[in-house]
Amino acid sequence: MFISLPQLDIVLRVMILGPVSLIWIAVVVRLIGLRSFSKMTAFDFITTVATGSLLASAAAASEWSQFLQASGAVAALLALQAVIAALRVHSTGLIQLLENEPLLLMEDGVVIRANMTKARVSEDDLRAKLREANVLRYSDVRAVVLETTGDISVLHGEKLDEELLKSVRR
Repeated sequence: MFISLPQLDIVLRVMILGPVSLIWIAVVVRLIGLRSFSKMTAFDFITTVATGSLLASAAAASEWSQFLQASGAVAALLALQAVIAALRVHSTGLIQLLENEPLLLMEDGVVIRANMTKARVSEDDLRAKLREANVLRYSDVRAVVLETTGDISVLHGEKLDEELLKSVRR
């Protein structure tokens, strides 16, 4: 790719393409904005994983065409993510098409077993999340929500504002 000595060519590619790829991603993220690596939706998560894979492809490219293709794909993916994020603000139909609904797993200290089964979340997983949230008693739990990203949110305390569960499937 760079020179005709194979061992030296590999060293040069590693030392040049890796950093150049990383800088390229930083530039694209700077242009597109802070949301680039958020995990607000499943689409955001997929974009983040794909970007990491493309970064590895660009850094390990043995031909300029491979490097440029992977670098271009990073820009295209992040630009598409930005467009979809902007559309989400203005279109509830798009939100319903692209995203899962958050699912209620527990309410007012009671485990909703049907939803746990539907979401394939075990009671051991639920208890682990409750411990992570420093829950001391089931009766303190107002709600546990399986978010669209796969994260589990634990809401506990004395009172819960119903607005927080507005888009959650019960």
